Amino acid sequence: MDYIMLFRLMRCIQLGLVPYFDVYDAATWTSPVPLSHASIKAHGAPQEIPDFTRGLWKKKRDGVDSPRPKG
Repeated sequence: MDYIMLFRLMRCIQLGLVPYFDVYDAATWTSPVPLSHASIKAHGAPQEIPDFTRGLWKKKRDGVDSPRPKG
């Protein structure tokens, strides 16, 4: 999966598109490891994934639906 994500990032850069993921997505994707550790320490209690965007995920952002630049 890492190869696909890196390929897509490079493709966005080559085409002049805004990548469809950002630092908040990266934080969310890497959160299962520390959350799993916290769950194990809490005897298997579910852990909530933090909202790293503080609610900004609800707003539209450039990325996947960005138009391709002309030229």
